[in-house]
Amino acid sequence: MSQGSNFVDYVKICCRSGKGGAGSAHLHRDVRTATGGPDGGDGGRGGHIILRGNSQFWTLLHLKYRKHIIAPDGQPGSSGTSTGKSGKDEILEVPLGTIAKDAETGHTIFEITEDGETKILTPGGRGGLGNWHFKTPTLQTPRFAQPGEPGREEWVVLELKVLADVGLVGFPNAGKSTLLSVLSAAKPEIADYPFTTLVPNLGIVSYRGGKSFVMADIPGIIEGASKGKGLGYRFLRHIERNSVLLFMVPADTHRSIAAEYEILKSELKDYNPELMQKPHLLAITKSDMLDEELMEEMKKELPENIPAIFISSVAQKGITQLKDMLWEAINVSV
Repeated sequence: MSQGSNFVDYVKICCRSGKGGAGSAHLHRDVRTATGGPDGGDGGRGGHIILRGNSQFWTLLHLKYRKHIIAPDGQPGSSGTSTGKSGKDEILEVPLGTIAKDAETGHTIFEITEDGETKILTPGGRGGLGNWHFKTPTLQTPRFAQPGEPGREEWVVLELKVLADVGLVGFPNAGKSTLLSVLSAAKPEIADYPFTTLVPNLGIVSYRGGKSFVMADIPGIIEGASKGKGLGYRFLRHIERNSVLLFMVPADTHRSIAAEYEILKSELKDYNPELMQKPHLLAITKSDMLDEELMEEMKKELPENIPAIFISSVAQKGITQLKDMLWEAINVSV
């Protein structure tokens, strides 16, 4: 995922599906038949608006400037019980993890989580029945047919929540982007100032035996993020789709490691208490500046009931052990 304006995780669009074609009220006539019976065909269905999952998409950028999505109408039926042509479906490719919501009520309509998965967002109107459907022994020449159903018009919100096996959680400058760049081929922006990460970055981490898992670097959370402070509130929803949460606290934090972990955990809990049910791991970053004696002292003050490891992305310290811990946690959570 690229930084800046190329990453779009929220769009609001107006969807208008096609109306159904009218049924035909035609009566059969030819050179040999002057008083033939009904042979009017059905109208065609109006075009649907459909969402289709595409694993090659990482953003909703391609829909940002398409405010109105309009599907064609169905064609009317004709003689010879010929059904009218259905309106062409309008198919919108979306990244995995896209949620469709009613813009007025906020109600979730459905979500797309698999590649190639298709779901109808706004159904087209049904075509009307031709007059041959209404022929009876007492009404042998009906001169009427059904009109087609109208299409639907509605405003819909598409919201992307990044799908990943591991989500990196930490304050700005905790070393999340550096770890992602070391473990994968991702190239996030790295600098010595806060909020270098402005959008979620994804990387594929190679593991033993040709296995791999997806890691997401979520933009830095700050204290109060769940109440709208900083960048974190906008991106906290991406953490909801991660199987395992890796909390990252730098060894040179001005707080205690346990205190910083509790603040991070509190922000996630305030945003969505269900995040507390996911497996949590703790990585103490920048540990290359610690000697063994200081590290042993710090281990005594680590929070309880959470697996912890000291790592250094720059010095490649503890990286293999971290990958083992993550792989085990991912498979336990599945």
